[in-house]
Amino acid sequence: MAEELPDLRTVADYQFGAGAGTALFPPEEDPRLQRSSGGRPRQVIVESGRVVSYGTDGRFTLGVAGGRRLHAAFDPPTGRVAVGDESVPFVRDGRNAMAKFVRAVNPGVRPGDEVLVVDPADTLLGVGRAELAAEGMRDFETGVAVKLREGVGE
Repeated sequence: MAEELPDLRTVADYQFGAGAGTALFPPEEDPRLQRSSGGRPRQVIVESGRVVSYGTDGRFTLGVAGGRRLHAAFDPPTGRVAVGDESVPFVRDGRNAMAKFVRAVNPGVRPGDEVLVVDPADTLLGVGRAELAAEGMRDFETGVAVKLREGVGE
């Protein structure tokens, strides 16, 4: 696993921004790597849970453990979609974040990006895939803004 970490860090830096690779895969940690039957990396797991899954498209999908690491590493609004208080219990339980309730969003968010969903106080609620561009999240009154993959739970 140790020989693959530099490559995984490079992918993370490219996808999430400089410093994400070290945040997701710290040098002092030895995560467990689950592989496909062909030997390709599939998931990176640590004691606190799944950090990321590595898709066949060469992009990561975040787990809550990975979301927590990125949340701690980057200041707002980097990689974040903030929803209003009325959405907090639903998103925390893993339900999608609706455009109507988006209060703030990183202007660089594009459809398909992996994002952190937070409350107005920047508390992590879940991780998922942006379904709309940042401008659409702010402007639309209907539709899914972020398809939640996993909520943080209670």
